Amino acid sequence: MVNLLTLLIAVNCVLLTFVILIQNPKGGGVDSTFGGQGANQMFGAARSTDFIEKITWVLAIVLFILCIITAIIVNMGGGSGLLSE
Repeated sequence: MVNLLTLLIAVNCVLLTFVILIQNPKGGGVDSTFGGQGANQMFGAARSTDFIEKITWVLAIVLFILCIITAIIVNMGGGSGLLSE
């Protein structure tokens, strides 16, 4: 169970990192490097920014919840792995 949660946390962190790098700050950013112009043309500049910001918040909240759940399971002794044996 802990291994699955750890894998979900790792995938979430990678996605969160990617989404943060895609965002277009006020001074410019990596957005255009990864095809941000295409996203702006498809959704419109304001809509793509709102969408990416919402994804960032959702991934951050999911990461927080997954970390809390993992800590509770490990603390209760329900973790299966090398440390619990």
